[in-house]
Amino acid sequence: MNPSATRRVSSLASQAGLAERMFATGADRKLARTIDDGVARLEIGLEEQLGFTDDLVDVTARYLLEAGGKRVRPLLTMLIAQLGDGITEDVLQAAEAIEITHLGSLYHDDVMDDADKRRGVPSAHQVFGNNTAILTGDLLFARASQIMADLGERAIRIQAATFERLVLGQLHETTGPREGQDEVEHYIQVLADKTGSLIAAAARSGVVFSNAPAEFENAVVEFGEKVGIAFQLIDDVIDLSPQPEETGKVPGTDLRAGVVTLPMLYLRREAATDPEAAALVARLDAEVAETDHDPVRFAALVATLRDHAVTARTFAEAQQWANEAIAALAPLPDGSVKKALVHFAKAIVDRRS
Repeated sequence: MNPSATRRVSSLASQAGLAERMFATGADRKLARTIDDGVARLEIGLEEQLGFTDDLVDVTARYLLEAGGKRVRPLLTMLIAQLGDGITEDVLQAAEAIEITHLGSLYHDDVMDDADKRRGVPSAHQVFGNNTAILTGDLLFARASQIMADLGERAIRIQAATFERLVLGQLHETTGPREGQDEVEHYIQVLADKTGSLIAAAARSGVVFSNAPAEFENAVVEFGEKVGIAFQLIDDVIDLSPQPEETGKVPGTDLRAGVVTLPMLYLRREAATDPEAAALVARLDAEVAETDHDPVRFAALVATLRDHAVTARTFAEAQQWANEAIAALAPLPDGSVKKALVHFAKAIVDRRS
């Protein structure tokens, strides 16, 4: 493994919540080592899968891979696979396809959101241009589909259904709620499609490709979808973080781009009856409309929104989704895997980046 891959592997499991404090028993620590070994194998596989024998394409396709990431989705696949035959070649292959699908979606998302940074580096479209970033995302989707096709019809159906939901989520986010539709409900559905669907697919793959008992499938799929919603709601809070060195994002990136977030939806709802909320909405909207942003003024607005009750309410909403995800695990047997999944859900809410 090359040095950059080694750095990416380091502490990936602990970043996703599989910290040593969660593995007090010998069986728990053995599970942690198994997952760490699986993530190391995953990194090697990802580098191989994103080699296209084309110097330009290799650079663009591996750009976000080399920027790092927690590998939350494949880690979940490998963890749930411990309910069956463990990290088999099929499980590893499915995990690679899921992570590559996720990477492809990031190229597209950053173009649509006009994001400045991703994982602490300039976003791909800032470096290579919009067209190249979009085409690179398309290429990664194609590669992920090829990988899943090698696993058979069930894998193809999982990939196709997930990709359909990813696109529907992006489309509904772009077009916004229909007339009369509750904006918060619309937003949660967008999160379920854009984020929850892929994490749920990762969880499903852990059961399907490890030959785990079929009765666990619905439980882990529900867990994955609800954890995915919690994950994205915490991203809404992280967007307001004053610590870009931890988040890898400029504070207020989504806010500046006019991207819908739950704190802003709650704030707009309060603005109908609360003059102070209405004044803050007006100031934020005016700032977003400005072509020449004043960084100091914008930072102050971000801080005001961060300290507002709507942000705390968003955090509480994320906690609720994580709690529901944990409750969905009831059919799973007690043991190291279930314990790790519970901590996984809690770590999603507690993360800072």
